[in-house]
This record gives sequence, C-alpha cells and structure tokens, in this order.
Amino acid sequence: MRTTLLAILCLFVLTISGRTAVSQTKEPDYPLPPESSEKEGVPKGKIEGPFQFRSQIFPGTVRDYWVYVPAAYDPAKPPALMIVQDGLGMANGWRLPTVLDNLIHAGEIPVQLGIFVGHGHVPAPNDKAQARYNRSFEYDGLGDRYARFLIEELLPEVGRTWKFSDDPDHRCIAGASSGGICAFNAAWERPDAFRRVISTIGTFVSLRGGDQFPGLVRKVENKPLRIFLQDGSNDLNIYAGSWWHANQEMLSALEYAGYEVNHVWGEGGHNAKHGAAIMPDALRWVWKGYPEPLKPGKAKERRVEVLVDGEDWQLVSKGHGFTEGPTVSDSGELYFTDIPNDRIHKVDVNGTVSVFAEKTGATNGLMFGPDGKLYACRADDAQIVRYAQDGTHEVVVEGIKGNDIVVLPDGSGYVTEPTAKKVWHFKPDGSKREVHAGIEFPNGLITSPDQTLLSVSDTKGRFCWSFHIEPDGSLSAAQEYGWLHVTDHGKSDADGMAVDTEGRIYVTTSLGVQVLDQPGRVNFIIRKPEPKWLSNVTFGGSDRKTLYVTCGDSVWKRRLNTTGVDPWKAPVTPPKPGL
Repeated sequence: MRTTLLAILCLFVLTISGRTAVSQTKEPDYPLPPESSEKEGVPKGKIEGPFQFRSQIFPGTVRDYWVYVPAAYDPAKPPALMIVQDGLGMANGWRLPTVLDNLIHAGEIPVQLGIFVGHGHVPAPNDKAQARYNRSFEYDGLGDRYARFLIEELLPEVGRTWKFSDDPDHRCIAGASSGGICAFNAAWERPDAFRRVISTIGTFVSLRGGDQFPGLVRKVENKPLRIFLQDGSNDLNIYAGSWWHANQEMLSALEYAGYEVNHVWGEGGHNAKHGAAIMPDALRWVWKGYPEPLKPGKAKERRVEVLVDGEDWQLVSKGHGFTEGPTVSDSGELYFTDIPNDRIHKVDVNGTVSVFAEKTGATNGLMFGPDGKLYACRADDAQIVRYAQDGTHEVVVEGIKGNDIVVLPDGSGYVTEPTAKKVWHFKPDGSKREVHAGIEFPNGLITSPDQTLLSVSDTKGRFCWSFHIEPDGSLSAAQEYGWLHVTDHGKSDADGMAVDTEGRIYVTTSLGVQVLDQPGRVNFIIRKPEPKWLSNVTFGGSDRKTLYVTCGDSVWKRRLNTTGVDPWKAPVTPPKPGL
C-alpha cells in the first residue's frame, strides 16, 4: 500500500482493537473557498515526485515525498518553505497546490517551495507479512527525532536540487491529526529551524505523550512561534482522550503563555473537510507580516517569573571539548572545567578567558570553599583537591571518584559518585563516610539556602532526591521529592544544580533549566542556549544575579530577576513556600 493512501485512511478512520471510532453526529457542510479552485491567468506550480527516501534516523524506513515548485520559483532568490506531513495525499486533501498557486500569485503569501513528505515504513519481507508503519512513532512521539530527520536528512536531500530559505522565520510546517502534533513538535523542539505552524485536528492526546504539551507550554520559556489550530466538536473521543478538548487545552495554554496563536473551531469530525475550507485563511494568518521576524510572546502572569525582559543567553566561551563544573569566586570570577582537554578555565570579571590549570585528572565538579580555595573532583585518581589562586593544588580527600561537589561554611561538604551510586560526606581533615547509596545515577547536588536540606539529582530518573542534613553531616528523611519533566525516553538527564534566595532549585536537564519551588514542583523551564547537553549551572556576577550554564562545548550566561546563594557562605533564610 502506498504511503499516501495509508495517510489518507489514517486521517479519516481510526481503528482501535478491531472497532472503528468515528463520529456518529452528522457533520455540517464545509464548502471549499474560491482560492481552492484553479483560476484563469494564475500560473500553476509543478508537483515533482514521488521521490523515495531512506532514513538513517528512522532505520530501515522508506518513504515518498513530493516537491511543489511554485511558478515564480527563482533559485537565485531562495523562496520560503512549507513542509506538510502525510505527503501529497494530505496536501491534496487541503487543495494545497491550487491554494498556494492562487495566494502566491495574489501576493498574499510569500513565494514558497513545498515539501509534502509521507511517514516512513519498514517494508514487509514477504507477501504474507505486514510492513511496519512508522506514522504514530514518527508523528505522535515527543522529542527532537523527527525534527532532526527533517533538518539533518530530508532538507539537505531536497536542497541538492531546489533552493529554499534557511531562515526559520521563512518556514511553515503543517499537518493534520498526528501530522498536526508532529508539525507543532518539530517547531517546539527546533525553533531555530521552523517557526510557523498549522495544525488541523491535532492529536494532542495520550497516544505517545502528546497530552503533556499544555503543561509544558505553560512552563517552558516562550519560543518565537506562530501557531494556527483547527478542530471540530465531532472529532474523536477514544481511549487516548478527546481531540476536541485536547485542542482547546492547547489553545488555553498557548494563550496563557503569551504565544501568537489563532484558531477556528467548528463541528467537524476527524477529517480534512473543515481544514480544507479554512486553509487559505490559515495560510494568510500564519504568514502575516512576512518577512518581519517572529518574536517570543510574554505571559501576563506566571507562578514564577525569573526572566528579565530583553535579556537572553550570551556566549561566554566556546570551542572546548566538553564543559562542566561552573562555579564563581567571591569576587565574581567564573571557573569551569573542560574534561576531555583536562583543563580548568578562568573567566575574569571583564570576560577574559584563560587557562587556570592543566593536567587536572579529568576534573568535573568545582566549588569554592570558605578558605577561598577552589575544590575540585578529580575522576582519574579519585581525589578531592583544592587549588590556590596560583594554580597549585593539594589533596583533601582520597578514594572518591567524584562527579559534583558542594562545600559548606565549616569546610565540610558532600560529593556524588555516580558509578558507585553513592553520596559522600567529607570533613576538612580529609575524613569521609558514605551517607547514602542507591540513587541510580547521583549527579548534581546543592543545599537549601538555610543549609538544612541537601538535594541530589538523578540523571537516569525523573526525581531530585531531598535529604535532611543532621548536625553530624549524616542524611535522613530521604525522599524522591523534586518532580522533573522527562524526555520521551522517561529520563530527565538531570545534572548540575544551583539555588536562589527564594529556595528555588535550578536543575539542568535535557528540556532546559527546570526551576523547582520549595515544595519540589517545576514552576518554569528556562530554554537551553543550544540543542546540546546542558551539564551544569551556577549563579555568578558580583551580585549573584547572573546564571551561568555549561552546554556542550560552550559556556553561556544570562541575567535573571533573582539572586543566587553560595553554599560556602553563611546560611540564608528563604521565605515560607507557597503551598
């Protein structure tokens, strides 16, 4: 069965456990608008294809794609781009080639190349077997896999023959049903590549976690997206949820978060009829103001608002192997590690980057102590050492292959050892003892501002553990306390941690810097500066109002509307939490 035919069937009928879930209410008629019919004098674009494509990101899959080449196409002036899921079948269901011809000719939308791409399938090995159809896996799944398929595989393939803009503001991605959530997810994950979204009868339900989007939209820092939604009251209502209510939840979340969003609701079912009827208006709206760039909106009110208007991530240093362990001295100098290159770097208060120490034994976590020295976890020789300002160091503790460290005002501290699943307590005299074992991958750690609680992140889980610190340094009242949002693989990838005077904990994760309030709830998520591993975080600047993160090969900073706390200084009493 060809990809296009399967896609059309999936849009109109959903079969669950052998029973067909379709609307029983008669739908209204949705007549096609004039722009959906060919007009005399309007030059027609060409549909090239189908072309077959084999993906490596989705191993073993084969798919067809078609390219719409507008009549006004000029390779010397790369046009805008529109990507549509479910191939030519979906594009024809919306009458899209004709609509594009008419609107481009009328100057109502920019000249744009169209890529109509089907989902992949792994061909059946013989005529008695079924192919493995990838539609739900590719379209309904969260994460950046499908966006990477487009960015790293399909667009370069198409770009070998046709030119199109690489500006994300010049790109629209669209789809219906599972293709609709797919379009939104691709832009959500990679707004550096796609920023204009059209979703009709979008599948924002719990087939593969799409029901999480309304909560994420409310919490994650705004992205420069423009979104158009369509659905009908006779859409599906099955085991995974109600499409109608899920789309309204998405609209509510997008409006709450301050996104530029538009919608058309009706009484249609799970098909392309209403979408086709409003497609010209959807295209006009999603392209309005072009080529002016899109900007992130701003929520009227959030539970936590730590961002400063007009402030964004600023690059501090780039081109390292893998950065980790950021920490700041009393005077505001930043230190960070480059593990593969076996170095500790220093960034002075003027922003000048220099090498502070070399041959550092694969040092990972860093933190200053009350003695003004830099404490470091050397993984190669299982030591905790401290550096003087001239770069010389002495051993403090031996026998711990430490990852991250926190130092307290009396010179004692805590260290995580992920490979042993342990948390250690050490004293200034070099003595040490195991204070907890069993966290799957204990990584970052930080004390509460008043230094009565210790939080430890679990890279392979979704919780940050919380412990009560006893007078002798032992830990009690262990709880999986801080609830984090996780990836489609069920992991948070939680790493480094920092804390502010309000008692909020900042945790680097695959989704960004998740900000937890004192009761352990994620109130806000600060986006990553780049789509790379976000390894650690600290507050810096002389006033501790600058957030520093290590991300892949780089270090970034950003001013925030809050103040960080240094664990090695006197305790700070946070306010009573809002329960």
